[in-house]
Amino acid sequence: MVDRVAAMMELVARSGTGLTLTSIAKSLNAPVSSVQGLLNGLVAVGYLDERDLIYTLGTAPYLLNVLAGRPPVTSISHEQLEQVHTETGLTTALSTAVGDNLFYIDHVSSDPHFAYLAENRLRRSLLRTSAGWLLLADRERRDIWSYLNSRPAEDAEFAEQFLRSLDELRETGVCVAPTVAVDSGDGVSVALRERGRTIATVGVIGWAGVISERRDELTEICIRHAQAWGFR
Repeated sequence: MVDRVAAMMELVARSGTGLTLTSIAKSLNAPVSSVQGLLNGLVAVGYLDERDLIYTLGTAPYLLNVLAGRPPVTSISHEQLEQVHTETGLTTALSTAVGDNLFYIDHVSSDPHFAYLAENRLRRSLLRTSAGWLLLADRERRDIWSYLNSRPAEDAEFAEQFLRSLDELRETGVCVAPTVAVDSGDGVSVALRERGRTIATVGVIGWAGVISERRDELTEICIRHAQAWGFR
């Protein structure tokens, strides 16, 4: 049931303008009656809103972050990301983790390949991205072990590589060209920390050869902008 609730909220959030009961049930391949009961519960506690039979995301998720003292990740403006993009010429992304997946919250890109990944809010593996490494490294060690143990066998090499870098990632809040992406890409990412916790990352993404050649320059740019925004 927990998975179905999470799927409902993600569907509604991705829709932008909201969804009907029928469309949600159809997307989940679930009976309308059972979906209706779950939707009613989510509306009752503020996770979803319902007007004119259209369900949209409610205010509860935002409020819980405020109560926890976590600023919304959207406090980083699109214009600020544009500044990084202008300086680097590479796809610039603001990323965060939802469960065991990485999502690009906002981005600026002139590269169709990397823009596609960001614009479609595709799930990315924490273990196969520079941003994901930083977000994973911020977790409690028991949660890191649990995540790594759940990875498929083909990820074993990347898990070992991540573990070798774990202490450095925690100390510096910087991940530079880990060469783990599945699409010949790579990245440089910097943790955006609030009260000692990583709430998101800012980074640049490009083809592996470009990132490797410019790694020091790109790292300096990302750190400088993160500091200017009041993080680090």
